[in-house]
Amino acid sequence: MTDETKPHAAGNGQAPETPEQARGLELAEEPQAPDAQEALRRENADLRDQLLRRRADFENYKKRVERERASAGHDAVAALLKDLVPQLDNLERALQAGGDGAALKDGVLMIQRGLVSALEAHGLRSTDPHGLAFDPESHQALSYDEAPGHEDGTVVQVFAKGYFHRERLLRPALVQVARGAAPADAAAQPASATEPAREAPADDAIVTDTLH
Repeated sequence: MTDETKPHAAGNGQAPETPEQARGLELAEEPQAPDAQEALRRENADLRDQLLRRRADFENYKKRVERERASAGHDAVAALLKDLVPQLDNLERALQAGGDGAALKDGVLMIQRGLVSALEAHGLRSTDPHGLAFDPESHQALSYDEAPGHEDGTVVQVFAKGYFHRERLLRPALVQVARGAAPADAAAQPASATEPAREAPADDAIVTDTLH
């Protein structure tokens, strides 16, 4: 038996290789076949092509959404302007008609009703908070003044109405708010009653004043 055919000695600390293990090592050391490499290249190219297609589809989707959003905004503005054009016609007719003050006032009232109707059709609504409690979320106080007969914090005058577009605040109502007056007892109380009481002079002081 030659050295090449002798089995490995058990004393070297390694277990003898089985035929299956030796065959696995030979397969691992063999280079991949050209067909396997070509298959991997084709799979990589397919995956890259799919990724590029998905990216292009997403970019096209974003551009389409932006165009539709812009178009919807333009359509809404165009619809509003279309409803306002007749009111411009009415204003021109009122200016050309002339006439007395009563006729001019009637024309202005007609134009105002037409404007309100057109704007309300597009979701605009106005609020008049006169007599209501002040609400900082929808009111803007221009002044706080004493208002007899009104509770503290009540809106006593409206300088300009508030406006909403559906549930969105466009402009708060500009108001004057009642402020509570000073208590009547404190106002009527004499000044002497609020001054601190003076201490009585000592006996020695009284004697000194008498001698002088």
